[in-house]
This record gives sequence, C-alpha cells and structure tokens, in this order.
Amino acid sequence: MAEGEIDSLTVEAMRVVPRDQFVPPALRHQAYADRALPLEEGATISQPHVVEIMTRAIRPRPGLRVLEVGTGSGYLAALLSHIGCLVHSIEIVRALADSARARLAQLGYGNVEIRHGDGHAGWPEAAPFDAILISAATEVVPGPLLDQLAPGGRLVAPLGKADRVQWLTLLEKEATGPLRRRVLLAVRFIPMRREVR
Repeated sequence: MAEGEIDSLTVEAMRVVPRDQFVPPALRHQAYADRALPLEEGATISQPHVVEIMTRAIRPRPGLRVLEVGTGSGYLAALLSHIGCLVHSIEIVRALADSARARLAQLGYGNVEIRHGDGHAGWPEAAPFDAILISAATEVVPGPLLDQLAPGGRLVAPLGKADRVQWLTLLEKEATGPLRRRVLLAVRFIPMRREVR
C-alpha cells in the first residue's frame, strides 16, 4: 500500500469517526477544535492534529496489529478500528477502560479489545505487534513494549519528563541492528502511570 493511500485512510477515519462522542457532554461544542480536552480521572483527549500525526506515523492499514497504551475515551482506538486495524488497548484507570469499552461497542467498533491494567507490561499474549502507540509521557520506552514490537514495526511515544515539553518520537525496529529514531513534534502529554486504579 502506497504512502498516499495510507494517508488517505487516516484522513477518512478522522472525517468519519464522531469525535464529539469521545469527549464529555459538556465539552461537545469544542470536540472539533484543535486542542486537547479533559476527560475524567485527570486524563485528556489529544488535539486532532497530534492524533493525526501519531496515526499516520504507524502507517495504518487493514489487518495491522496495534497495541495502544492509554485508551482514554477510546477515540484513537476508534480511528484505528475504522481503518481496519486489529487493536489491543490498555488503560490504567478502570472507569476509563469500562466507559471506552462501552462507547466503542455502542458505536460499532468491534475489532478493539480493551484491558484494564498497567501498560508498562504491554500485552504479551497478543504480541508481536506491528505498531505500538503510547499516549502518555515516558522518559524511556519500557523494555517489554520494545520486546513486543515486531521486526519492521513502528512505535510512537512522547518521550521526556512529564512536567516539561516532550518529543513525540517514532522508533522503527529493524530486523537486525539498532532502533531507528525520528522526532516528529514537540508535545505535552500526561505522565505514564504505574498505579492501576
């Protein structure tokens, strides 16, 4: 599949998936503004242009096996599902995991599995993944996630300290040799947590 075709899949998903269904009712009038919005439990839904950059970076396509760390409201999982990816998503806050699971089911996104747990460990029994998206800031990518990335796979994460600007970074895992790294954008994400709630 050519790069242009992949880009068109992302654009089409963002056009069709109803972002207003993934934000709190009181903020629905702001759902399509290019800004991050608060969710419950201190979580956020990232601004559309950041979501688009993250999605494009993994070159989404039907059948791509994706691990998402940080389900939030389920918006990114819905985009990937619309494209036809097979999505495994981990959320550390039970209330968010439960509401995202119900929302995705209600809206008909069936190729998404959501687990409540600590994303640092990944989802080993479903690995390897063609792509991994981390939607929370971390200074280093946890080793288990790198281990669960398939050769040729792509991982996107905001790298840096939680209280400062981070760098949205693409890591590409070669079949042999070191990871290739490319900085995509300066961002601000909430920190990747370890306390399951």
